Amino acid sequence: MLNNIQSIQIKKDILVRIVKAFFSEDFENGVKKIHVEMRPKHFEVPYRCCIHKERAIIKDRIIADLGFAIEDDDEITSIKEYAEQALLRQTPDKNVLTVLEDACQGCVPSKIYVTDLCRGCVARPCEKSCHFGAITVTEGKSHIDGTKCKGCKMCISACPYNAIVKLAVPCEDACPVDAIIKNEQGQAVINHDECISCGKCVASCPFGAIHEKSQIIDVLKHVKSNDTKVIAMFAPAIAGQFTGNLGQLKSAIIKAGFSDVFEVALGADITTKEEAKEFEERMENNEPFMTTSCCAGYNELIKKHLSEIKPFVSSAKTPLYHTAKIVREKYKDAKLVFISPCVAKRKEVQDNDNIDYILNAEELEAIFTGRDIEISNCAPYKDENFPSKQGRNFAITGGVAGAVKHLVKDKDKINPFIINGLDKENIRNLKKFAKTSSCPNGNIIEVMACKGGCLGGNATVNPIRSAKKLIDDIVQDSKNL
Repeated sequence: MLNNIQSIQIKKDILVRIVKAFFSEDFENGVKKIHVEMRPKHFEVPYRCCIHKERAIIKDRIIADLGFAIEDDDEITSIKEYAEQALLRQTPDKNVLTVLEDACQGCVPSKIYVTDLCRGCVARPCEKSCHFGAITVTEGKSHIDGTKCKGCKMCISACPYNAIVKLAVPCEDACPVDAIIKNEQGQAVINHDECISCGKCVASCPFGAIHEKSQIIDVLKHVKSNDTKVIAMFAPAIAGQFTGNLGQLKSAIIKAGFSDVFEVALGADITTKEEAKEFEERMENNEPFMTTSCCAGYNELIKKHLSEIKPFVSSAKTPLYHTAKIVREKYKDAKLVFISPCVAKRKEVQDNDNIDYILNAEELEAIFTGRDIEISNCAPYKDENFPSKQGRNFAITGGVAGAVKHLVKDKDKINPFIINGLDKENIRNLKKFAKTSSCPNGNIIEVMACKGGCLGGNATVNPIRSAKKLIDDIVQDSKNL
């Protein structure tokens, strides 16, 4: 779910500068100069009206990367003061996303409308396709009554001239649960009570106005102080984000200051065994279907919007849950850090007492860059933990259901149905399956919030196609569960 290249580069540049400032002799003063260093005097402004606007938005990004909400900014607190507060912070903020108000362009309201291409044809397919009476033809042209339109887009499909289009607000259009609203100034606001933290709004905004609140300082201050061991646990998708082999990636993480490193694919193997066993038991009891339970975005959807499907969801714990439990038993007093491409996992981490912090792939890459760590130059890390190919394949769409199928004894009785990305249509389908206690297309439903699986997460640094190639190579060299 990669953002546009310009937005990614700006985010990366800021994160790298923050990392370098942190490991310098004067972190607070180093951070406060970043926005001026990135946009010095006489800089040719590439995106905004003036250099001052550019600097203001970069300052907001720095505040978010220091772990604070822009909505709470009083415009008086300096960047230096935010840096000082970040060093003193004991617990990261609860809400994981923030909106950069200066970056948000206050896009016009989303709507379906008729363009001048309309010919007012005799067939009136648009009028006939609308079940809500929202379309009338007057003066030789179709018109849509916005108070009646439900946004079903049937008229768009029906028009032979492609004369009806949807004017979409990217963040609103991407949100599968309508958690993005506009304030009186027309700027985006996140309704955190409705938000499932899927990260689609982060990836879709062409201005990069929706931002994760980073925990990078929370992690680095423990790495730098050596007051305790800091243990990294990385999601299967992370192995597809960086060049070099898996052993070299682990060595690079150790070189970045972590005391030990674990693949969350270890926990995926446990989840697979649990889900396979539960699936067989459910089928023996003539239950219609079971859904997987490892996607954090899906789990948030169930909590807030889809409670009716809960009886059909596997009770198996997530791979992260199992891995953190294993690591915590080994390192009782350490700080455990999960590395993921997923916003929603931030919510899961908050609910798990065994995990202290979370970083995304962009932040890990910034640490590597800021500390001059070249993965390909690292000697392979030697450990004794070897997850299966099924566990390492959890990152890819179909991987979870495929792993369960691998362990089910009677493979003819398992029929996977894959939901490749949560959107409004797929959510309606899930509601229908729950209501009718029936899934016509399968009896195990794998639900992934992001298209492409975890490789499509909003905070990835490698396109899905090349990331999948790296994962495929790792899986090929792994053993079966």
